[in-house]
Amino acid sequence: MKKILTVEGMQCEHCKASVESALSGVAGVTSAKVDLKKKTATVALSGDVADSALKDAVSAAGFEVVNVEEKKGLFDK
Repeated sequence: MKKILTVEGMQCEHCKASVESALSGVAGVTSAKVDLKKKTATVALSGDVADSALKDAVSAAGFEVVNVEEKKGLFDK
């Protein structure tokens, strides 16, 4: 399963690295990739992870999550 977070406040590569690191530290997150231009973070999950856990991690890094969207692919369970 993947979730796409819309994140406000990111402006540079340091911001990108901070958000990716914060999200990678959440239990159940297998990868996190930030797109600065789109202001999104795509998170791959190994199981069910609460949106609040992802939001809290991003918030602790100094940024704001304004939207969380769940993406289910053809092979996702």
